[in-house]
Amino acid sequence: MSNKLSRRAAIQTAGAAALLPASLAQGQSPNWPPPEGAHTPRICLGASPNLDEKGMRHLKQVGVDYVLMGGPPVSWTEASLRERMDRFKAGGITIINMMISGFNDVIWGRPGADAQTENVIQSIRAAGKAGLPVIEYNFYANRLMEGYKEETGRGGAGYTAYDYELSKNLPPREGVGTHTRKEQLERARRFLKAVVPEAEKANVRLALHPNDPPVPISRGSEQLMATFAHWKEYLDLYKSPYNGMTFDCGVTRELGEDPVKVCRYLGERDVINHVHYRNVVVRKPYVDYTEVFLDTGYVNMFAVMKELVRQKYPRGLYPEHPRALDVDRERGIRSQYPGGGALVGEVYNVAYAKAMLQAALSS
Repeated sequence: MSNKLSRRAAIQTAGAAALLPASLAQGQSPNWPPPEGAHTPRICLGASPNLDEKGMRHLKQVGVDYVLMGGPPVSWTEASLRERMDRFKAGGITIINMMISGFNDVIWGRPGADAQTENVIQSIRAAGKAGLPVIEYNFYANRLMEGYKEETGRGGAGYTAYDYELSKNLPPREGVGTHTRKEQLERARRFLKAVVPEAEKANVRLALHPNDPPVPISRGSEQLMATFAHWKEYLDLYKSPYNGMTFDCGVTRELGEDPVKVCRYLGERDVINHVHYRNVVVRKPYVDYTEVFLDTGYVNMFAVMKELVRQKYPRGLYPEHPRALDVDRERGIRSQYPGGGALVGEVYNVAYAKAMLQAALSS
């Protein structure tokens, strides 16, 4: 009797399995995980241009297929970019964004500005030929990083705080001088008029990072991109999706703005060309705040992700500024920021961002 029952149960099980979709028969859900594709955010991490095979393997293990990094010295060439991009591609990684620098004469209004603008143009053309989709850049007269300090967070983890009082009276740097916002805005106008048409032709989007920290005066210089009104004004200097910016939801909250509303405003104009995804606690907008874990703070990270998914935002999303964890400290790995972390902190950030993305895609 028991043998007959066993045979009957086996036949019934096999028959039921045959009626299931192939995905379920293989132990997979047909509706989970929600698919990512050409019209969803692409979670990325920063990487060294010299990252080896082992480092790429670490990225792949936590589900990261995209990276960003600093670019080579200007002017970039197609050959130099292709060599770098092809090496990462062989490891299953796509370089989605490179930071360009080397044009301080433009920012500071010096005689070499025209030559440096031409270097940027040549680099944009090279990026287009090599298939690099985004070039990120800064337009700081001076970045006032001296106000950063470490705070102790949950379980002794490191948080990065900013206090303007620590640095607001610092003098101008030698060789930099002081610059008004009106001067910087006019320099930016000339720069964008020269480079954005080239970006359009090359199909390479430009992403300006806003001032961070967004303090009003940095070593005697006014800030170009320290308020949301400033962001709007800059984007209106040359209206084009290729004159876009890095939307940083943490910086947005540092300004006292609603990150979801700002994200919607920028997305409706198709000028979000890169995203920084981080959280903060703000005591006083612009001048006194603390960068914290993604799952705490004043930014509704799920709401931000839902808005990006609603927009079908398709470019890089960088869960940046990992917190300092003991496991990284014990290995001697530290960030450039006080209280900032490294590899294990980044794994935490990626896992959190991936959970928010999957939840947003399925909601």
